[in-house]
Amino acid sequence: RVQLVESGGGSVQAGGSLRLSCVVSSMRIAGTYMAWFRQAPGKEREGVASIGRGAGSTGYADSVARRFVISKDMSKNTLYLNLKDLEPDDTAMYYCAAGPPDSGRWSPTLREPDYNYWGQGTQVTVSS
Repeated sequence: RVQLVESGGGSVQAGGSLRLSCVVSSMRIAGTYMAWFRQAPGKEREGVASIGRGAGSTGYADSVARRFVISKDMSKNTLYLNLKDLEPDDTAMYYCAAGPPDSGRWSPTLREPDYNYWGQGTQVTVSS
């Protein structure tokens, strides 16, 4: 079965950086679009960054544009999220998600219903 396993979260001070990883098994990430979502306590889950199928065009939420960078290594079947200039408002559980394989969609999307597969999450905590 398809599994997504995130890692790389942690506790940092404001202004710090982290790199999140998401290793995917039983499905080639080259064949689908993927994204990172986050959920802070008491808030709804929101999409923060997405990367399209294939060469992978990218899309970001306004709140993280120019601070977060999404990328993928298809040889390692792994998705990444580089976070810099972190702020306390970035504190959340971060989830990686993948769309269905070989669907007709090539572009990135931050819509939660577009995703079929989800990881368990990795916690990011930013202190001021």
